[in-house]
Amino acid sequence: MADVVGLPSFRSLRVPSSLLTSNNSVSLQPLLSHNQISFSDKRISLSRFSFSSRVQFLSLKVHATVAETEPPKWWEKNAGPNMIDVHSTDEFLSALSQAGDRLVIVEFYGTWCASCRALFPKLCRTAEDHPEILFLKVNFDENKPMCKSLNVKVLPYFHFYRGAHGQLESYSCSLAKFQKIKDSIEMHNTARCSIGPPKGVGELSVESVLASQDKPAGST
Repeated sequence: MADVVGLPSFRSLRVPSSLLTSNNSVSLQPLLSHNQISFSDKRISLSRFSFSSRVQFLSLKVHATVAETEPPKWWEKNAGPNMIDVHSTDEFLSALSQAGDRLVIVEFYGTWCASCRALFPKLCRTAEDHPEILFLKVNFDENKPMCKSLNVKVLPYFHFYRGAHGQLESYSCSLAKFQKIKDSIEMHNTARCSIGPPKGVGELSVESVLASQDKPAGST
């Protein structure tokens, strides 16, 4: 329970030197412990928990400031506008259809995957060096049904797509074998014209997604 004392209106208060601490602040604990303070003009509540509460408040404030300035997690970073996060099958197929004749590189990753994390900075630099290529990032845990239909069983895993040619190739790749991705880019990122609409892969069809987007609401 808090000790309640009365304090009069005053501008200064003389205290004995015995109550001064090493940093010249005043300690009221000896007085409070012997109930030696008693005024009647104004009343304030002195709580023995007030100081610890103040420290806890400042601690929470510091933690909140740190949380606000915390940098994004490694998989949340993007190299630029040509690197996009995909959160669903519809988004995946829509991105392929909108890419037109551009080369599209899809990375399937896991936030817990150490190899994915080690490779990611180099993939970002590659995306910066090739703004003409579209890079799609697919979180395996968020898109398990789609990844299963695409036969993604190892991470990190990569798919290469281009317009009407559909899927060009797919494979697993680690940081030590990143040259394989560079070789694929050199092979598939050549000037060419695709004849026909963009294709999906396997049971995932771009045309089915486009048809559902064009279908009026409430139609069957």
